[in-house]
Amino acid sequence: MQTGPIKRLGRVTFGVACATLALTACAKKAESDSSTTTTTTTAATTTPAAAPAAEPAAPKPAAVAADNTDTIAGVKLAAYTGDAKKGETDFITCKTCHAIEAGVNKIGPSLHGVVGRKAGSIPGFTYSTANKNSGITWTEEKLFQYLENPQRVVPGTKMTFAGWPTDPQKRADVIAYLKSNS
Repeated sequence: MQTGPIKRLGRVTFGVACATLALTACAKKAESDSSTTTTTTTAATTTPAAAPAAEPAAPKPAAVAADNTDTIAGVKLAAYTGDAKKGETDFITCKTCHAIEAGVNKIGPSLHGVVGRKAGSIPGFTYSTANKNSGITWTEEKLFQYLENPQRVVPGTKMTFAGWPTDPQKRADVIAYLKSNS
């Protein structure tokens, strides 16, 4: 004889199995429906039915100009004094993908000597086309802007980090740390 919790588990399992079967049946019906073509017959000709119009692709956001350092929030790096020691602590977020040591590439390129370096220039690292063709030189101000929202500055970058849009001091601290390790 089944007790309460075991009986409920059996009912849940049965419900999941039924839902799975129903979804599988619907998927097979949808596949068979999409594999047939509808035709319209007129007196002398047969023409395929018109396909629905494709939605236009969303426009790609334009990259920020290589020499533009304006941030979304309108703040400037000059308003902050970076603390390399605090930046080292904040760099923990970056360490998953980047190393600070020269010649050590991970998912992202080494950030040793990044301040003053041209974007996409470390030999042997596979950069996104967007990064290689950005024309950016990583000045402190450009890094400040980039770390606010990387995808805004280089649309199409492989870097998935969302940025620190609400913490300009953290951006200034990380830049100070990067500069101290160049």
